[in-house]
Amino acid sequence: MTLPTSTPETVTDARWRAVSSDHGVAALRHTHWLDDEARAYDDAPGLWRAVDGRVAGTGLRADAPDAPADEIVLAPGEHLDVGRLRLKAISREGAPALRVFDPETPGRTRLRGILSFPHDDAWAVTGVFRPADEGQITVIRSVDGYEREEPAVGTIALAVGGAQVELTVTGDPAEGLSAVIADATSNVDAYRFRFLEIDPPAADGTVTVDFNRAYLPPCAFSDHYVCPLPSANNRLPVRVEAGERATVVD
Repeated sequence: MTLPTSTPETVTDARWRAVSSDHGVAALRHTHWLDDEARAYDDAPGLWRAVDGRVAGTGLRADAPDAPADEIVLAPGEHLDVGRLRLKAISREGAPALRVFDPETPGRTRLRGILSFPHDDAWAVTGVFRPADEGQITVIRSVDGYEREEPAVGTIALAVGGAQVELTVTGDPAEGLSAVIADATSNVDAYRFRFLEIDPPAADGTVTVDFNRAYLPPCAFSDHYVCPLPSANNRLPVRVEAGERATVVD
């Protein structure tokens, strides 16, 4: 099926290509978490197992004549194309998984666009970044219930829609910060949560949080991602009518 090369008046062409291309975000069909036993997994040709934090596949030639017959070992981030499929290795805290990207997965073939709220400069709000105390830990929960601990980075205090909030952020203050947010539009006029990239704060801690930059997480395009969820204080009590809000499918 041929998809449109751009999406109507919503996102940039680069964003649309990243989502809707043959092996883009929306093409993820499966994420298979592996152990040390070689076995078959849904829609993945060959047999796959975990080896020293990497993924290893054998028997690929029987299913894909153009693929090598010897064992293929992929480090996290590496991939192998077999026919139209892309098989990609990932790792979560040392646990490897095999991702199967398939251009024919319904999440991609049915995708027609991404809706956004109208751009409004009023949603570029000035706040103050407050670094976390040394040794402070934050717990990040993913959509599949998995929890991990990471060193806390800090918070940004700001007023959003008349409410005083403190966004928990991750990243590097020198390079850029990010947040996972939900708000009163979530599950109503928008997906249940969104990602937000934030420029580095100034030397005095002031920082602009531009909610027009909020975008849909990979989980909005496929149920097989393991996106982080918003922390409690990132669930805002007001409507944030800015940024991407929902997918368009047929």
